[in-house]
Amino acid sequence: MNKKPFSKDIILLDNVENVVNNIVKKMQDDVLHYMKRKGGVVGISGGIDSSVCLALAVKAFGPSDVLGVMLPEKDSSPDSEKLARNLANKFGVEAIKEEITSALSGYGCYERRDEAVKKVFPEYDPATYKMKIGIKQSGLFSKLPPIFTLTIIDSSGNSKEKHLPVNEYLQIVAASNFKQRTRMSMLYYHAERLHYAVVGTPNKHEQEQGFFVKYGDGGADIMPIGNLYKTQVCQLAEYLGVPKEIIERTPTTDTYTAEQTQEEFFFQLPFKQMDIYWYGFENGYEPAEIAEAMGETAERIKALFINFERKKKTTEYLRTAPVRDYYGI
Repeated sequence: MNKKPFSKDIILLDNVENVVNNIVKKMQDDVLHYMKRKGGVVGISGGIDSSVCLALAVKAFGPSDVLGVMLPEKDSSPDSEKLARNLANKFGVEAIKEEITSALSGYGCYERRDEAVKKVFPEYDPATYKMKIGIKQSGLFSKLPPIFTLTIIDSSGNSKEKHLPVNEYLQIVAASNFKQRTRMSMLYYHAERLHYAVVGTPNKHEQEQGFFVKYGDGGADIMPIGNLYKTQVCQLAEYLGVPKEIIERTPTTDTYTAEQTQEEFFFQLPFKQMDIYWYGFENGYEPAEIAEAMGETAERIKALFINFERKKKTTEYLRTAPVRDYYGI
């Protein structure tokens, strides 16, 4: 079959209503008939992905059989709870708040993270500094592996940045991942007490590029937007009536104490560009054709695809189910 000519609009959904109806029908088939559960639990954060998943769950199961769970901790933005409550009210869903700071403190989440930060910045004090890690965007088109940095910001807004050594990077990420795994545990508590299914919220990029925590936000019973690009998720949000303030909100990690966008932390590109490039990458379009449509050079697109392939390979572990065949039976 001939592929469509590549364009900036190639990923836009032609019929959003049909897509929504198909997703809702599959959610009903999977949850109500196959899993024999009677509703869904959604962790809501004020972000567009979780908001669309909540709206889809309401269409699939009805508002009385959907529970929204807010899962803040001491590093969370207060805007997240406000937006999540507004969302739940808009769709007539019960929303409850589960504060997970104490659980994270019990795991040593903050202590373990701060220990690694202090190895890079001995002056770091979490009482007076904020912190975040990120990837240099400049390396995306260079064919080189990503370079991670650590930034600390004092109370006056002055920042310092250093290259983040691999051991400290791994420790910070491992400690931070307690957050997503704790949230997953709480969602399953409520799902099991209500005989509901956990509705996962990752989109296509998060799934395929590995921007999720294994058995954390990657742990769910269904993932209704797992095959949708962020641009397509935005189309669904408009159709479903997700509040405009959520649709227009810049996607953030809401993980570290300093504010940080998903682009800065992981994707290195705005999602509107990322969607188009990734579509070309996974559908086998020639770099030259993509470059012409995007006003880029073929060489830069080739380098971008090398980085995409590297990211898929290095995160494949996250998408791998437990290995069971050890006896050849």
